[in-house]
Formats: sequence, structure tokens, C-alpha cells
Amino acid sequence: MTEVRPGAAAPGALWERDEEIAAIERAVEAVRTDAPSAGPGRLLVISGEAGIGKTALLGEARRIAEERGCTVWSARGGETVSSVPYNVVRQLLQPALISLMPEEARAYLEDAYDIAGPALGIADPGDLQPDPQGVCDGLVNAVRGLARRYWPLVLLIDDAHWADQETLRWLAAFTDRLEGQSVLVIVARRPGEAPAEHAHHLERVAATAGPAALLRALTPDATAGITRATVGEHADDAFCREVWAVTAGNPYNTVELLAKVQDSGLDPVEAFAAELRALNNSARGTGLVARLEGLGLEANRFAWAAAILTTGISVDLVARLTAMKRPEAEHCAALLRSARVLKPAEPVKGQVAGGELEFVHPLIASAVYNSIPGSVCTALHGMAARVVTDSGLGAAAASRHLLEVYPDDDAELVEQMREAAREHLAVGAPEAARRCLERALKEPPRPEVHAHVLYELGCATLLTSPAATIDHLQRALGTPGFDGPDRVDAVYRLSQAMLHNDQLDDAIRTVDAEAARLPAGPDRLRLQAAHYIWEGIQSLDATAPTRSHGLAELAASVGGRDNSERVLLIVRGFDALIRGESAEQVVEYCDRALVNGRLAPGLGWTDTEWGVELQLMLSCTYIYTDRLDRAVSLLTEGLDTYTGAGWLGGHLAMAKGFLGLAHRRRGQLREAEQHQRDAVRLAERVGRGLPLYWAALCGLVDTLLARGHYGQAEQVAEEWGFAPPYPNTIVLPDLRSVRGRLLLATGRVKDGINELEAAEKAATARGSNNPVLTPWAADLARALATDDPRRAAELALAVRQQAERFGTDTAIGEALRCAAALETGQRAAALYAKAAAYLEASPCAYEHAVARVEYGVAIRSEEKLRRGMELARTCGADGLVVRAEEALGRL
Repeated sequence: MTEVRPGAAAPGALWERDEEIAAIERAVEAVRTDAPSAGPGRLLVISGEAGIGKTALLGEARRIAEERGCTVWSARGGETVSSVPYNVVRQLLQPALISLMPEEARAYLEDAYDIAGPALGIADPGDLQPDPQGVCDGLVNAVRGLARRYWPLVLLIDDAHWADQETLRWLAAFTDRLEGQSVLVIVARRPGEAPAEHAHHLERVAATAGPAALLRALTPDATAGITRATVGEHADDAFCREVWAVTAGNPYNTVELLAKVQDSGLDPVEAFAAELRALNNSARGTGLVARLEGLGLEANRFAWAAAILTTGISVDLVARLTAMKRPEAEHCAALLRSARVLKPAEPVKGQVAGGELEFVHPLIASAVYNSIPGSVCTALHGMAARVVTDSGLGAAAASRHLLEVYPDDDAELVEQMREAAREHLAVGAPEAARRCLERALKEPPRPEVHAHVLYELGCATLLTSPAATIDHLQRALGTPGFDGPDRVDAVYRLSQAMLHNDQLDDAIRTVDAEAARLPAGPDRLRLQAAHYIWEGIQSLDATAPTRSHGLAELAASVGGRDNSERVLLIVRGFDALIRGESAEQVVEYCDRALVNGRLAPGLGWTDTEWGVELQLMLSCTYIYTDRLDRAVSLLTEGLDTYTGAGWLGGHLAMAKGFLGLAHRRRGQLREAEQHQRDAVRLAERVGRGLPLYWAALCGLVDTLLARGHYGQAEQVAEEWGFAPPYPNTIVLPDLRSVRGRLLLATGRVKDGINELEAAEKAATARGSNNPVLTPWAADLARALATDDPRRAAELALAVRQQAERFGTDTAIGEALRCAAALETGQRAAALYAKAAAYLEASPCAYEHAVARVEYGVAIRSEEKLRRGMELARTCGADGLVVRAEEALGRL
């Protein structure tokens, strides 16, 4: 049985908690002895019902850690503030950050300062709307930086089931990356009480921690020990057992009941045991409400106002909210403290944490809040919103109260909620923005404003819920009078959402319908460009030849004078690339879309008028036309821009994936693999099955095959789901071509041939005649060489004709390699020699290395083989090095 220590929690809170306390002591001692930034990190989860002793155990953890010289930061979720974004993580970190000078905070947070600072309330938001995933990662990095200064660090989070969604997303990410940090995290929660949208984050934390410390009710013996320690050793067995029966062994209920026994002067013997149940009822629920009413109307109003505020409770603030005079409010606060409803707020880092007062226990706060009559509760929230606004804390701070106010056709409230949504978006909290705008719609807005609120709501949910975005924007567009730039932008964003929701045909019809009703000009041209963007990325498009002809005619009439014209030129260049037109002409289209060799203002990586699809189309065009230096420069700029802006989710995944593709084409296979592994990891966090996920995964498999790591490629494919069904958008590298190559490399020849023939059908259907972009034909020709040499020869000839039409050294060199593989003797040697010469002139070092090795094998030349082997070693093509070594051994 755990004895109560001086200065610890109330009597009874730590009885029968020896095992849990021992685990905490071991964890604290371990993190204390770790070297800074070198520990494995530690995580404990404490789980149990309300009143079971979680808070007391965290209090004991604080005492243990502080006695051993650790820095301890703590925070708590709240039932009525779970909608406030970053509320709990701010509680956790703000006291330490506020104590630093701004330059010190920036030094410790490093790159995370500009990204996470606004979410933590220590820096002003930037001009760009941050990516929520980027803010999450920024917060993870912020704590890493602070942990180096405040080592050894212990983080305590109580009532995590009531924490806000943004904090829980951070907590799940942070605890998943504790390795290398001298940090102990202890999380307390009630099982099964988190909202559904929060629960999966908590489950991730619990899975990382392993088995949780599940607190059990006290035994009758422990309850008897607490009873005698509280009311006297003369408490008899029957009385003690009734205490246990009435409280069900719940430590909080036990302590509260025994306090009532002391207050009432009840003799703790069997004769009075029957009165315990009534006393217990008076300490909780309706009994607590009756007890509050007994303190007087004003004290009751003070308690209500405190429950409305939940955090940051001060006498002055409650006085303003209840229109009490200061002396009267002070008297009420004293009454509530003596009644064990409120208590002085515990200091944190030498400061008062969030106010002067706090509730003795969350159960009391919940009981008081739930006792407030509905109309009074609504009115108090409305008054609280006014007080918060008048205090200069901003619309976002007031919004949690306004969410609870009844709709009343209030135009001012609508504008407040729109402003709150903008503030939430500025710190990377789109879900909070969504709640504000949905509440604004219930008011409802004035007719002339209604569509604009729907438009803003659609924009707020674009990254998190494409299906919801579609609904909101369609409703906005169906509202009479919704015209102008917002309408055109709404149509474009609606088509984007449809694309991400796998409704590509609907996206195209949407922009076509709107473009048809607009007069000639920039707005119409923008939607026409969108039409060709979405059509251009369809994987199966039987109308491709007709579309390409129309796009060519439209692009021929523009000169790149504005962004709509520049977009058309980029799309035309990408379409020409797919169709295998002259690479020189393809590059000319794209170069005309640039301004002094750079992306035009408004078409940058973080500009929102146009989607990232454009920059990726441009990058791919340069990658596959052998302008790899331009592609790498462009993609590196995108990578740096996204990192600096904190866009660390899907946008960063795409930039890393395509930069990996550029390195793959350059023959820098090690660098390519690293970028593509990062891209797959980032893309999976956004969601499997999305085009960006497929592109990252396909690129990684392709690079592993080039490196000769067939087993790894097969493992990655199986683990990450690299198999049909495929998305209906174009993915580069070509999915079917790469999977066909994987199947051939791992000995599944028949399956590989079937996959490559499926690639042929898909390419033919959309008019894709570029053998570099969709290289199925060369691989299929090699696979059929023995069993169907005639078909193989036809394929090799077609590849060569298409390559010569496209005109790059890489395309022609690869076509010659394919032709050589079907020949023997001098004919094969001559073709390999030509292939090697073309590929030496190209920037694709890996393909050059392959050609050199194949040439050396064909003519049995040690010098050629060694040259190819060294080039392969430089590229990181381990399998090709082994192949060259084996060929040398046979000479």
C-alpha cells in the first residue's frame, strides 16, 4: 500500500499505486541519466475512469522528476475547450517560450520558429496559409530544440481524451519520433471518451507506448486504510466497508466522501454507516449542484462563469462576465474555495498557469457546466465572447464561445466567425476554421454574403475533405448573384477537389460549363487551361488525339503574355511530351512559359491560384527531354520553398518524389532513392491511393530496380501496395511499365509480359507515343525475343522510329540498346557501340553505364567492361557492377 507523502496529492490518491510509481521512477531515472539528444525517449500512458487517480499520479510524477533535477512541463485537456486548436500544446510549451527572448526562442526552434511559432502564439502568422502537416512537424522539431536546452525534460499531459485535435496530431507524431531525445512523456486519459476524430491519434500514442498502466479501483483494505488515516483509527470495519461499497473504490469519490464525513462530524462507526450514501450523493452530481445553491445565488453564478471560461479563470474576468463588483466576486471565490469547488491555480515555471483559479477536479468542472440551464449557458457564452473580444484576444479566441450561441440572424457574428476562420487557417488549423464557417452558415449569413461563406468553407476543407469541398462549392456556385473573381476561383477549386476525389470527368465538365458562359478574356482562358490540365493527366483518354489538336490550336494563338497563356503553353508542352513530338519543340513551349528563365509571379510553388500540377508538368517535361539541370533547379526551388513555408505534407512529398525522379534520370541513384523513400513516407501520411502516393512509390521501385536491388524492390512493392487497381490519372514513372519490369526482374515472366501488354493498351488509348516516358515496348521486346521474335522485332522498330521522332540522345540510345538485344555477333556489337555513343552524350549516366557494360560483353572487351563498371559504381548501380564483374571473370 502506498503511503501518502508530504506535499503529495490528497490522502488516498496514491494508495495501491506502488507498481505505477515504480515505473515512473524508473523512467525518470533513465531519462535523467541519458546524454542530451542521445536517449531513446520514453513514453508512459496512464489509463483509467474518472476519479481513479490519474491526475494524482501525474502530480507524483512531477514531484519525483523535480526532485531528481528534471525540467517538468505540464498541460491538461478540457471538456469545453477541446475545439480550441493547439490549446494543450500551447499550455505545455508557452511558459518556457515566453521566458525566452525572441532571438533565443528562434535559436532553439531554428527552422521551426516561423512554422510552429504562430500555432504556439509566440510569432505572427506569415502571408502563406501553412500546411497542417508542416505545422505538426514544426512543433515536433520545436520540442526537439527545446529539449536540448531543458534536458532532462519531462512532459505531463492530463485528460488527453479532451485535448484538441491539433495537439493530439502533434502528440502522435512526437511520440512516434522519440528516438534520440532525452524526453519522458507521460499521458493520462480516460479510455473510450475521446471524440471519434480525436481517438485515432490517441490510439497511435497508446500503440507506441505499449501496454498502458490501467488504474484499478481501490480494494476494501486500501479504502479502510484511507478512511482511518482521514477520520481516525477508531473507524470500525463495517463503516470502512460501507465507504468502499458507496464509492466503488474510486479514490476521488472516497476522498470527497471522507471530507464530507469530517465536515458533518459523523462518527465513523457502524451505527452511522447508513448515512454515507446520502453524504456521497451530496458531493457529486445533483448533490454538488444543491451544495452550490446552498452557497448563495452569487456564488453559484460565479461557479457557472468559471465553468464557461474553463481556463484562465480570474476574479476580474468572472466579475466582468457576471457584472459583479470586485469585493463581491472575491467573496464568492473564497466561498467556492472553502467548498472545495475551486482552488488556487498551480504555478508553472514561477508564473500562475492561465489564471488565478482552477477547479479542484475535472469532474467538478463538468458537473457545474452541465448544471447551467441551457438559455443561461448560451447567454454566458455570448457574454464571454464579448469579454474576450473586448480584451483584444482576437476572433479565434472568442470563437469557441460563439460556437455555443444560438443562431439569431446576427450579421456581426457571421463576420466574427469568418475572421476567426481566417485566423485559424493562418496557424494551420483548417478543422477549426471549418467549424467556424459551418456555424456562420447556421446564423444564417445575409443573402449577398451566403455564397462567399460557402466558398470560404470549401477552400478551408480542400486539403482535408475533398468530398465536403465539392458540396460547399457546388452550393456556392448555385447561389444567385455569386459572380466575379471568387466565382471563377470557386469553379477552379471545385474541379481540383473533384480531381482529388477521383471524379476527373466531373472536373472537366465543371470547368467546361463555366467557361462556356464567360466572355473571352483571362477568366475564360483560365478555365480553358484547367480543362486541358485535367484532361492532360488522365491515364486513359480515348479522345486524346482530338484534345491534343484543340490544345495545339489554342496554344498557337497565345504568346505567354499572362499566366493563363503561360499555363496553356506548359500544358501544351506536357501534352506534346506524352505524344512523343519533337523534344526541341516541347522545350520551346515550356521555355516560353517562363519569365527570365523562372516561374512567373503567380505561378510559383506556393501560389494558390493554380495547382501544383503545373509545376510538376513543367518539371517532368524538362526531366524527360534531357534538360535535367533545369528540372533539378526547378524542383530544388520547390523543395526549399515548401520547407520554408512549412508545407511539409503532400506538396513536399511531390517535390521530393519528382526530384528523386530527376536524380534517377541523372544516374544519381543513391540520392534518388533517399528522396523517393522520403516521398513515400510523406505521401503515406497524406493517404494511400492518391496519385502523389503512386508517383512516389513507383519512382522508388524504379530506382531500386536500376540499382539492382530486386529483392528490396519486391519487398517495397508488397509492403506498400504496388499493384492494380491503378489511379485514373497519369503517374510518372509509368506504373505498368515499371511493374512489368519488376515482374520480369523477379522471375515472373508471364505476369511481366501481361503487365507490359496492359501498358501498351493504356498508352495506345491515350496516344502516348514517347518511348522514354512509357518504356514498356523495349522491355516487352526483350521479353518476347525468344518465343516471339517477329513481334519483338516489330516492337524494337517502332521504339526506334518513335525515339528518332522525339530526338533526344537518351531516347535514341535506349532504342538502339533494345535493337541490339535482339541481334547477335557484329550486328549486335555495332548497335551497342552506337547506343553507348548516344548515351554518353546524354545526361543519363545510368543508361550510359548499362550500354557500356552491354557493349563490353558483346565485344568481350576488358577495357569497355571496366569503364562501364566504374560508371555503374559511381551511379550506385550495384547490380550492374556485379554483372560487369561476372563478365570480366568469364573473359
